Amino acid sequence: MTSIFGFSSAFLASAVEMVEALTIVLAAGVARGWRSALAGAAAAAVALAVTVAALGPAITTIPLNALRLVVGGLLLTFGLQWLRKAILRASGHKSLHDEDAIFRQELDQARAETARVRHGIDAYGFTLSFKGVFLEGLEVAFIVLTFGSAQRSIPLAALGATAAFVLVVAVGVALRAPLARVPENAIKFAVGIMLTTFGIFWSTEGAGADWPGSDLALLALLAFVGAISAVFVAVLRRAGAVAPA
Repeated sequence: MTSIFGFSSAFLASAVEMVEALTIVLAAGVARGWRSALAGAAAAAVALAVTVAALGPAITTIPLNALRLVVGGLLLTFGLQWLRKAILRASGHKSLHDEDAIFRQELDQARAETARVRHGIDAYGFTLSFKGVFLEGLEVAFIVLTFGSAQRSIPLAALGATAAFVLVVAVGVALRAPLARVPENAIKFAVGIMLTTFGIFWSTEGAGADWPGSDLALLALLAFVGAISAVFVAVLRRAGAVAPA
């Protein structure tokens, strides 16, 4: 049960972050040249691989209960942030995430910068692409390491992230446009619920408590967190949507 949820959470969360990274790389490629954008993305991928390779073995040496307590707390913090934003968006108190608008903004900003080309690489295009892929990739690495280490199965979480990467890149190469039609806000809502659920589950186990039904308790927790989130959305909608700044 935890393996299925872990893979799904890693896949969905990674897909969201990679869609955002793809938007930045596309803007850098269109505005500053594909060579610079792809070089920046490749450099970021190498830096992320080194980071994961360095942290992965160290995390697996921590005792399982202590690890689950720490990971559970981190996932609660991370998941509740996603869930809060998703609830505000769903209730109309925060503007929806719009990849087309973000793409246009990044494109205009990239085109306005002065060209500084060295060895055929535009410095701004390289940096923009590197920063976008590395920062979004760090969140993916965090999800892979936390889910994988808490389950003692980093390869399974990495498989979910890899599947998301292959899917997003394949669609992005085929379309060469931001993936604006991806239901990103709905996916973020689902990921926020799943991360919060795992955070509650693992932090409780790490503290030494046992869940009735073991892994089956995840289904009850998932339903509970989802129901509470739906209640918050309904209450905020009834209170009246606030026009986003």
